[in-house]
Amino acid sequence: QVQLVESGGGSVQAGGSLRLSCAVTGYSAAPYCMAWFRQAPGQEREGVAVIDTDATITYADSMKGRFTISPDNAWHSLDLQMNSLKPEDTSIYYCAVRLQIPPYYGFRCGLFESSFDSWGQGTQVTVSS
Repeated sequence: QVQLVESGGGSVQAGGSLRLSCAVTGYSAAPYCMAWFRQAPGQEREGVAVIDTDATITYADSMKGRFTISPDNAWHSLDLQMNSLKPEDTSIYYCAVRLQIPPYYGFRCGLFESSFDSWGQGTQVTVSS
């Protein structure tokens, strides 16, 4: 059974950095897409960054230039390097992957929750001002 385990969360002051990691276990093939999402208290979950079916990487606008995702060669882990953190980055961060075969040629996961079928439990990131 596939499991996604996030690590690396914690507390940091504004302007600081954190690196999150996600390990995908129990599944030998590479996922079709891998992504990070986040959810702040009282808010909807939002996409942070995705590496898509064609290996392109997309970041949410507010993370561009500050966050970087990097999978390992086998796409069995996905790191998220977060720099220049702001208090508004405080959230629970979730790793997600798509294991199901895409519905059509050219399908892209994007930053849409519905594209992903396996999720981690999340790791808390707190940024203080």
